[in-house]
Amino acid sequence: MYNCMNQNLTIKSWAEDDKPREKMILKGRNALSDAELLAIIIGSGSRNKSAVELAQEMLSKTANSLSLFGKNTLNDLMKFKGVGEAKGVAILAALEFGRRRKESDTPKKIKIRGSRMIYEYLDPIYKDLKHEESYIILLNRSNEIIRHEQISKGGLAGTIVDGKIIFKLAIDHSASSIVLSHNHPSGALYPSEHDKKITKDLLSFGKLIDLPILDHLIFTDNGYFSFADEGILYND
Repeated sequence: MYNCMNQNLTIKSWAEDDKPREKMILKGRNALSDAELLAIIIGSGSRNKSAVELAQEMLSKTANSLSLFGKNTLNDLMKFKGVGEAKGVAILAALEFGRRRKESDTPKKIKIRGSRMIYEYLDPIYKDLKHEESYIILLNRSNEIIRHEQISKGGLAGTIVDGKIIFKLAIDHSASSIVLSHNHPSGALYPSEHDKKITKDLLSFGKLIDLPILDHLIFTDNGYFSFADEGILYND
């Protein structure tokens, strides 16, 4: 016979690792804390800790900052007792899924009206990177984004930017202008002399073939630097 007492079970009577899942079912995903959401992803805790307690420990290592937590590598995650390769991969997959969702939510036709819009468009791509990468944005005559393309991927110290690749992509996609960008994993917000030289060379060639460079943004975790805003894009 069906036991009606099952209907009166509270969260306290469930297994520790099941509580976040049941809480989401009863109250919705917005009711869960960051640790509870992470606990659902990892599924189970260690011998001495519930999934929620393990999640709390993991988040505390980055001062409960989701931005800093997103920088963890698989090896970083596997340092926690109770987190093996499978759990670590599941966490990284969830983080990447969230980043891709944010990127896909970006409207396809964005008209660039300033450096801030460029920053907001590319920030999801650069966020959490521990190495240097370079992207360009191709624009039509109305300054609407046609597409963005990765130009290079390097190490902690720098990356190589090839002007031939940049302008070939622009011509192939019938772009009318280009925005340059790269990140500084070191956090240095100002351009190096090398950054300035590359920008000047690309700017000169762009003028020669009537494909202007509108701006060059440098991304860090704390903001961005715009060549155009600082008035150095057109200096000789």
